[in-house]
Amino acid sequence: MQTRTPEVLGIIAGNGVYPRLVADSARKAGVEKIIAAAFTDETDQVLDQQVDAIEWMRVGQLSRLLKFFREQNIHHAIMAGQIAPKNLFDLRPDWKALLVLAKLKQRNAESIFAAIADELAKVDVELLSVTTFLEDSLAPAGLIAGPKLTRREEEDVAFGWKIAKEVARLDVGQTVIVKNGTIVAVEALEGTNETIKRGGNFARKGAVMVKVAKPNQDMRFDVPVIGVETIRIAADAKLRTIAIEVGKTLLLERDEIIDLADRSKISIVAR
Repeated sequence: MQTRTPEVLGIIAGNGVYPRLVADSARKAGVEKIIAAAFTDETDQVLDQQVDAIEWMRVGQLSRLLKFFREQNIHHAIMAGQIAPKNLFDLRPDWKALLVLAKLKQRNAESIFAAIADELAKVDVELLSVTTFLEDSLAPAGLIAGPKLTRREEEDVAFGWKIAKEVARLDVGQTVIVKNGTIVAVEALEGTNETIKRGGNFARKGAVMVKVAKPNQDMRFDVPVIGVETIRIAADAKLRTIAIEVGKTLLLERDEIIDLADRSKISIVAR
């Protein structure tokens, strides 16, 4: 976290509980005013109760986002929560977003968000690491929840780790599902939850999920996140183990995650 806590913080709020956790943690850290840019059909409306001002817009309304932040005198912001992949393809971009997208050779989450970060910088808004105010939620090393891994599971984690790192390096995805030395699912645009469902369907039960950071992970966006919903879906898919990366994976609502993983007999291990 930066040395000085900003007085005003902008949250570019995607879906899930993540934006609300950032707002709560920022408030506890001494941020006086929290402003949210929220997206229709994405952001949880409960966020409205946790911030000082909120502006609702469509995904793709970049000019409106920049104008809103300028009007609110925001110089520090955090991207919190995903935008559903389908919405990145169903964009109805305004003229500003069209100009930004036209310059991109590749259109994926990271390239789009990096371009948005550049536009924010032009109006004197610094995009902070997504782990700012949430350092306590970063995964510690070792077994976090569930039973100790068997030798077979440890071997699957090691194998899956090698494949996941390569897939992440190629910017395809960051998650793979493994069972008995076989890759049964690889994440692409659909996201982690859908990959778990597909992998669980193929593996039937007892599969291992490995989720890693990219080799040159930009910590301002798109870092690996495990939430309660991830564990619920993993339990439904009868996964046995979830392996994540130490210090680069956020465990949102950690106590609830550990409790649900323990009850579901799912091991969570960070390496």
